[in-house]
Amino acid sequence: MAIARQDETAERPTCLAVRVRSRIVGLVRAVPIRWRILSIAALNTAVVVVLAVMIWNDVQVLRSAWDDVRQVRESDNTLALLGSETSRLQNLIHRYINQPGPEFSAEILQSREAILGTLTTHASADPMLSGSAAELERATERFLNGFGQLRAVQAQITKTYEDQVLGPAKDMAGLYSIIEGATGHRDALIWPALGRSREAFTALLVAANSYYFSLAAASAEEARRNTETIEKTIPVMTGLADNDLQRVALEHLNERTEALRQGLAKLSDELSSRTELLRNGIDASQAETSGAIDGLSVKMRQREQKAQETFDRTLANISRRVLSIAVIFLGIILSAGVVIALSIRLPLYQIMSAMQAITSGDYGRRVQGTDARDEIGAMARAVDVFRENAIAKRATEDELRASKEKAESALLELSAAQRNLIDAERLAALGGLVAGVTHEVNNPLGISLTVASSFARRTEMFDAELKSDTRLRRSQLEEFVRSSRDAAEQLVANLNRAGELIQSFKQVAVDRSHAERRQFLLNEATGQIVASLWPVLKKAGISLSLDVPEGLAIDGYPGSYGQILTNLVLNAANHAFADGRAGTISISASSGGPDDDVEIVFADNGAGMTPEVQRRAFDPFFTTRRNEGGTGLGLHIVYTLVTQQFGGRMMLDSRLGQGTTFRIIMPKTSQGGPATANTESDGSSRWPTRTMSST
Repeated sequence: MAIARQDETAERPTCLAVRVRSRIVGLVRAVPIRWRILSIAALNTAVVVVLAVMIWNDVQVLRSAWDDVRQVRESDNTLALLGSETSRLQNLIHRYINQPGPEFSAEILQSREAILGTLTTHASADPMLSGSAAELERATERFLNGFGQLRAVQAQITKTYEDQVLGPAKDMAGLYSIIEGATGHRDALIWPALGRSREAFTALLVAANSYYFSLAAASAEEARRNTETIEKTIPVMTGLADNDLQRVALEHLNERTEALRQGLAKLSDELSSRTELLRNGIDASQAETSGAIDGLSVKMRQREQKAQETFDRTLANISRRVLSIAVIFLGIILSAGVVIALSIRLPLYQIMSAMQAITSGDYGRRVQGTDARDEIGAMARAVDVFRENAIAKRATEDELRASKEKAESALLELSAAQRNLIDAERLAALGGLVAGVTHEVNNPLGISLTVASSFARRTEMFDAELKSDTRLRRSQLEEFVRSSRDAAEQLVANLNRAGELIQSFKQVAVDRSHAERRQFLLNEATGQIVASLWPVLKKAGISLSLDVPEGLAIDGYPGSYGQILTNLVLNAANHAFADGRAGTISISASSGGPDDDVEIVFADNGAGMTPEVQRRAFDPFFTTRRNEGGTGLGLHIVYTLVTQQFGGRMMLDSRLGQGTTFRIIMPKTSQGGPATANTESDGSSRWPTRTMSST
């Protein structure tokens, strides 16, 4: 007793779930299938629109933050350019001081114009630097004005060096030459003092030049000592002079030495002034400019950091909202898709089961879902009508069978057999209806579920990209929106396809005895078929000519091709050359190129056909020799195989008493599926009925 209660308790949730599912499916089936499919498309469109609007709004914020970052970087580049140019100008000024020359002066002026151009063109027009451009210009102007003062000092130094140092030195060199020329021989008493003075003069020139170019303090001291040496040797040489020319020259030498000493002193003072001006007017101004640039760079970094924080915060918000909306809509779409799939698949399965029961002869099983108001409900009601008709048909067949046993007329028995054949063919064709519909519907529904699952995985990947440290690009956002739109379009297309298939209520059952498909050579297959039919042709006295080129290949069904030729040959033997009449059959084939169709011509010179017979030659069950056992299915089978299985065309041309020609045009690669019939030895067949008049 306790075990039974436990089983009942365990079964309750299952039964409840089944009832809930049936209730939901019933509610959904109150909506037409096309609206169910459109609801999935509407949900996908909604999620794409919502995500696109949300992403668009956030992209505006991201664009603003990115513009700030870009502007900050451009401003920073301007500051870096300005700092580089001022540093270069400072370096050029120092080089100009050490090596005065027009080339350095030209470069300095060019660099000065570049700095002023940067301030005017970039800094003043930069919205982030416009407030600080005046301060930069003032600092830079002081820097450039210092160079102007430095140039004036440098010009004065050059003038002092040339006029008050080199000028007296040249005079002293000439005076030394005069004194040496006035001394008659090397043994004169003045010669040793003159030599020391001359050596001091030479050392003085070297020290003065060194001091002028390198500002070396040791060189200045060396020049001063040599000047004192010259001044001390002049009185000694004056006392040892032995003629008036020497004494006059020494007097002038003393004057020029004094002038040289004063020039060196003045040069030293001017060089000191230049050094002070270089330190305070150039280097200090450049340092002030660099400090202003560094201060602005710090502000740029702070602003860039703030913009980057805004960018990261907005990106994080996008990640959270996209994930939330995607998860919510994905859950809704998947749930709706599952419910809609169940509302279609379960009723179809019920109809398929009912049809299988009907085709197996179980007419007592009721068709479920006939009370539903959707398209599948209409299908169920049609199947139920078919079941009732089958019941009535079975009753009628029972009555006919009873009447057949009592019938005395062979014609009535033949007519009943013909009706039974037609009904059996129709019932067999209808037997595969639901199986085919269910199989075809499963394909678009399966694709729809696959697309929905792929969309779920793409959303997860997008979420992972958003959470990663890598900065999300706009192209990635556009790719996500594009893939979402593609998924929606695929879902709409496949679900619409499922709806169309459900509306379609016809499928023909096909015998597959010749379903093997392969590539075969037309001449070999034709030769083999003709060889198998040769005994029939020989017995009937019919000659056969073949003109099929070698190497002509067809990708199709060689068994069906054999059935086509067999039916044509037997049809000619039975109708064109009846009553033992001899004749000729010709089979030829041709093709214009590797991509062209193949044309097969089957011709005979037999009895021919009347226009009425030509019009109905391809109709099923039409025969001119019914009393002789013909079924009227031979040419119908040929026409069906050519048009449906090979995807070709078949034309008939005949004149009474002048023979018949069949022209078959088919592609080298068959376009249709495997479908053929069972051919009996006399050319009769069983084939689904289809009426097609010849052209």
